[in-house]
Amino acid sequence: MLGSDARGPIEAGQLDTVPWNHPGSDAVVEFSTDELTAFCPVTGQPDFYVLRLSYRPAGRLLESKALKLYLWGFRDKGAFAEDLAATMLEDLVAACEPRGMTVDLTQKVRGGLELRTVVRHGEG
Repeated sequence: MLGSDARGPIEAGQLDTVPWNHPGSDAVVEFSTDELTAFCPVTGQPDFYVLRLSYRPAGRLLESKALKLYLWGFRDKGAFAEDLAATMLEDLVAACEPRGMTVDLTQKVRGGLELRTVVRHGEG
C-alpha cells in the first residue's frame, strides 16, 4: 500500500509489511487510534472504539498506511467488540508474525457501559 493511490479500505490479506532489520533488539512497536468504528450486528447502531496495538517484531513490521486502510474496513462491518479484537489479533499476527502482540480495544460508552477487550499472542 505504501506509495500506492489507495482510495478505500483493504482486507486482511492485503496488509503490507516491511523488513525489520534489527531482529536481535528487544523492540516494542505501538499504534493507537480513537477513529475506529464498526456497528452492532444486532441493532445496527454504530460503535466507536479506542484501539491500542502493541507488538514485538520478529522479522517484519506492519506498514502503517496499510494498517490504517485495514482498520477503515471495519466501519461497514457488524461485530461485537470481543470478536472484533480477536479478529484483529488473528489478522495482524498472520500478516507480520511477531514475537508477541496485544490488541487492547475499548468500546466507547453506549448505554452507560464501556467495554474493554484485551487479547494477546505470544510474548506480549
